Amino acid sequence: MRLPLRRRDFMDASGNSGGVTPADYEQARREMVDTQIRKRHVTNSRVLECMERVPRHEFVPAEFRARAYEDAPLPIGEGQTISQPYIVAAMTAALGLQGNERVLEIGTGFGYQAAVLACLAREVFSVEFRAPLATQAAERLSRLGYTNVHVHSGDGTLGLPEFAPYDAILVAAAAPSVPAPLLAQLADGGRMVVPVGGVENQDLRLIDRNQDTFRTTMLEPCRFVPLLGAHGWKESSES
Repeated sequence: MRLPLRRRDFMDASGNSGGVTPADYEQARREMVDTQIRKRHVTNSRVLECMERVPRHEFVPAEFRARAYEDAPLPIGEGQTISQPYIVAAMTAALGLQGNERVLEIGTGFGYQAAVLACLAREVFSVEFRAPLATQAAERLSRLGYTNVHVHSGDGTLGLPEFAPYDAILVAAAAPSVPAPLLAQLADGGRMVVPVGGVENQDLRLIDRNQDTFRTTMLEPCRFVPLLGAHGWKESSES
């Protein structure tokens, strides 16, 4: 879905759109939730509310701002993408967050998924492999008021053991197999959602931990950029 841009619309150097008002963006978010998410059977009311509140257009490069609410992933530079709105909602809903959780996100990107998680959980720790993206995301999240998100730069396949355990873990990049350090950092009773498979196509998996037992539920086919790191793909595997 494209915003209904008028002929006089333009994007200045700071990313401000000359003819698109806050009300236009609010309407676009409502339509995004109604047509792309709710109709695909994501019914968690808290997730739907957060998807309507988080300004997705603030988390895309300026040249793609008018496309921020389309039913598609968008490039954000460095070979990375911001995920399709539906997949953000579906992954978030699968975690079943109640509001008091400590969440680990792997793959910060521009910070959109972290912002959605921040609306639903007590505290979010996010790891981004690429330092420039991590720095930009941290600044953006702080500017927009998401003070309960802590962005780190490093190998996300190793997690952040110094802050573990986590009640929920969301991996926003595709792993060849579930990274063992992330399983170890998942709290008893916790949930992890992670895309697993080849570089081109994966299956989205939900993992529930019960003491030392991990139960896996296959959710749906998906396609993510590769997860880079010691327990992921090597950088040369990136497509």
